[in-house]
Amino acid sequence: MAADRRRRPSSGPRRDGLDAPKSQRRSLFRPQFTSRDRIGRFSEGFARAMGTPWFLIGMTLFVAVWITYNSSAPAGAQFDPRALNFTLLTLILSLQASYAAPLILLAQNRQDDRDRVQIEQDRQRAERTLADTEYLAREVVALRLAMKDIATKEFIRAELRSLLEELDRSDLEQIAVAADDRDRRG
Repeated sequence: MAADRRRRPSSGPRRDGLDAPKSQRRSLFRPQFTSRDRIGRFSEGFARAMGTPWFLIGMTLFVAVWITYNSSAPAGAQFDPRALNFTLLTLILSLQASYAAPLILLAQNRQDDRDRVQIEQDRQRAERTLADTEYLAREVVALRLAMKDIATKEFIRAELRSLLEELDRSDLEQIAVAADDRDRRG
């Protein structure tokens, strides 16, 4: 009978398989955040605010007012008496510290992740720059080698002079041959 229940197809699509989309219902015990980035931005803002002189001044004034009021007010008006060593203030500051430390660490982790990505991008950019530089250096060397094979002004002038001299010699030879022919004929 139990085997029949397992084999029987369900009337609708199963929502608990990996191939099915997640249910839109939220669990009461496990809040689902729409964006991890939102928490990260909050933690960075919190860490940034805690690292300012204004936060330290404000916290100092808050603690000073708290201690002054609970030390100098009549015993019936005190909500955190000095006789109990400011227990409520200690609890509040401990609670604030217990939330501040993980939020600051989260902000540092996000910064480390950004730094890692930036370092990787810088490394890739440096590799591309090095490859481009090596390519350009090879091209410059190739151009220098090609420039040695290119005829310079002096080379062209020397070649033209030698051609002119050759033409002059051939003209003189033709003139001499023509003179010899005339002398033989005549």
